[in-house]
Amino acid sequence: MKISGIVPVLKGFRRGRLIHTLNSRSVCAAGVACMVAVFAGMSGCNSGPGGQDVMAKVNSYKILRSEVDKSYNSQVAGSPQKPTAAEEEALRLQILLHLIDLQIHLQQADKLGVMATDDEVEAKFNQLKAPYTQEEFQKRLKDQNLTEADLKQDIRRNLTIEKLLNKEIASKVSISDADISNYYNQHKPDFNLIEPRYHVAQIQVLVGQPAQPGAKAQTDAEARQKIQMIYNRLESGEDFSQLAGQWSEDPETAHNGGDLGTIPESALKNTDVPTRDAIQKLKPGQYSQIIPVINPNNRQLVGYRIVKLMSKEQAGQRELNDPAVQQWIRSQLKGQREQLLRAAYDEVLRNKAEIHNYYADQIMKTTAQK
Repeated sequence: MKISGIVPVLKGFRRGRLIHTLNSRSVCAAGVACMVAVFAGMSGCNSGPGGQDVMAKVNSYKILRSEVDKSYNSQVAGSPQKPTAAEEEALRLQILLHLIDLQIHLQQADKLGVMATDDEVEAKFNQLKAPYTQEEFQKRLKDQNLTEADLKQDIRRNLTIEKLLNKEIASKVSISDADISNYYNQHKPDFNLIEPRYHVAQIQVLVGQPAQPGAKAQTDAEARQKIQMIYNRLESGEDFSQLAGQWSEDPETAHNGGDLGTIPESALKNTDVPTRDAIQKLKPGQYSQIIPVINPNNRQLVGYRIVKLMSKEQAGQRELNDPAVQQWIRSQLKGQREQLLRAAYDEVLRNKAEIHNYYADQIMKTTAQK
């Protein structure tokens, strides 16, 4: 399982693969490095009045080249292909822009007294570390050019910004019963399911290909042994989503507890017969036996999976008095309002801040000289 995602970062930005698997949101501890000699006219990365190592300033805070270097190196770690000069420049600028946004929010959090505490950081760190042995954990950090101190810094920043946004945005958004009723009446046809839907999760183990880059491919016997171990732990009462997060080799769902989302019955018919039959026989909350996964093109064994039916929705009209309908509408409306308020809030903070992006200035000057 990838450790890409040990921590959540600001939306739309992540520290390479590391900050993706354990969490879907992540605040990246970053920093910027100057462009290499291929960018003529940017010699020495003289970034502005703050000196060679200063790439930007947010009020009195200086964003140093070393910060971007660390983030950049982490993002490209393990990439099979070296970025082109233009790609490298664009990535460094993107990192710097996110660091600027990060500092704007952290400074506001400090002003309001909503910084994460040491105890909160330590608790989150231990939670993220728990699924791994010490050796596994250190290896994954090393693969991403990170230290435990880097990770804790990311956690502190993430928790701090979550506190800020909860105080300034989430706490100010409320959805009334009338709001929910109005939305339902305006979108009633959308709640009429034309066919049953299955909410499914899976744990998958691969055969003949490595679960991670650089890892040894598993033999059939090794994959069988691993999936049987997982099944035995399910039988002993361990949580399906936790085991999926720790052991599943499906990179698209492992970080999400194996959740495959909701599958319409018509789409379910297109999957392999053993998996389809297993899902249709399950009751909500049940998981299947071990299922061999066969490649339909060459009939070769791909791996093994265990599927769990989280819930099943029958076809027909969903009424407003259905708690699931109300919760879905509430979440939709809350998300929409928070998104609008967040955009306005971010713009207000930027307007109040004194920002100097020396690296962006340099890019423009260099382009003009060509």
